[in-house]
Amino acid sequence: MIDLHYWPTPNGKKVTILLEECGLPYNVVPCHIGRGDQFGEEFLRISPNNRMPAIVDHEPADGGEPTTVFESGAIMMYLAEKAGKFYPLDLRERHDVNQWVMWQMANQGPKTGELGHFRRLEDSAGDQSYARRRFDNEVNRLYGVLNNRLYDRPFIAGDQYTIADMISYPWTVGWKSQGQDIEEFPYFKRWFEEMSARPGVQKGMAVGTGLGESPDTLSDDEKARRRELLYNQRARPVPA
Repeated sequence: MIDLHYWPTPNGKKVTILLEECGLPYNVVPCHIGRGDQFGEEFLRISPNNRMPAIVDHEPADGGEPTTVFESGAIMMYLAEKAGKFYPLDLRERHDVNQWVMWQMANQGPKTGELGHFRRLEDSAGDQSYARRRFDNEVNRLYGVLNNRLYDRPFIAGDQYTIADMISYPWTVGWKSQGQDIEEFPYFKRWFEEMSARPGVQKGMAVGTGLGESPDTLSDDEKARRRELLYNQRARPVPA
């Protein structure tokens, strides 16, 4: 059994899509990132970067003690290798997948996340026009990268459906709220619609639907506590 420390964000949904596509049994352990669960000492022993998702595999392939993996890209590689699915054995094909997994982790996810951050900031935070323009342009560029990649092949890494597709898809679901026009990217649109129709993708995207909370239920003090916790992180001291 795999314990998945999870909250229903694009980074979490990458992993649930893969788990559903592979048919691997897993147990969701909610990690409420808005409340700050990711900063707990127990969670930090699993994910030292205090980010979810993270997994604990209680039945690793080597038959040894439970093993932990953090960072969504590393988790995708680990689970696909464990299941023997969606991760080619051929050296060249595997490296094609790897480079697109790295592209997503280094570019698509961070840049889209930053765009969302600056779009959500209240006016009281000051003029955000440069940051919003900067990341809007970058996210648009990245949709163009996907569109150009997909114009002559069915999937991101080539002819096979792989973890490169699964890891990229959740960050594209919000294209409208990201200020993008899907009609500008017809080859991406074709891929997006095909991905959206897959039962495994649909099941993975639905995991944790009931975990969210309405901001209206939070007191002003709790909202302030969360802003301070989440937006002003600095280096943690070494444990005594």
